[in-house]
Amino acid sequence: MSLTLHYHPLSSFCWKALIALYENDTPFTPHLVNFGDPAQAAAFRQLWPVGKFPVLRDERSNLTIPESTVIIEYLDRHYPGRTRLLSDDRDTERQIRLTDRIYDLHLHMHMQKVVGDRLRPEGKRDPHGVEDAKTRMRTTLDIVERDMQGKTWAVGDRFTMADCAAAPALYYANLVLPFAETHGNATAYLDRLLRHPSVARTVREAEPYRHMFPR
Repeated sequence: MSLTLHYHPLSSFCWKALIALYENDTPFTPHLVNFGDPAQAAAFRQLWPVGKFPVLRDERSNLTIPESTVIIEYLDRHYPGRTRLLSDDRDTERQIRLTDRIYDLHLHMHMQKVVGDRLRPEGKRDPHGVEDAKTRMRTTLDIVERDMQGKTWAVGDRFTMADCAAAPALYYANLVLPFAETHGNATAYLDRLLRHPSVARTVREAEPYRHMFPR
């Protein structure tokens, strides 16, 4: 099999790549990396020195592709399936990319700041940074709430890369900063995402690892 995804099932950015792969039933070999194993961690950093998930390896093209957005764009171009995750229309593609960036940079990353702080030892935590991250999350959720009024999917009438980005960002944000009572449109959108087959499969496969999520 040409494609191998180096990932962990609990990793939120890995969810984004997995959703894209499952959406089109793209054949790939999953390679779960345990950073608790020094040998596995070292081998992964040989592949991608930054040491961040996910990383896609394409043996057919002898390419290593890091970063979830770049992975999805690569799959859409070189391993297309029944669902186009981008668009041939330039204006639509621009909107897909913009929405993808909003979820990644303005919701997902701030959520990770909050979660990462919980993993710090006592005396090394950053309460000011956490509050700032939560404030920024609320701002982005307000944008999502407004944007999802009367819509089914993030961009247009079909599932795209923007929805691949939205699913993990909203799922984990809701664990960190529950928004059901304040953001009805965002909550309804998250519910639709969780019922979507490729997202549901990704969430289901992460269940055995949920105990690892810091509370």
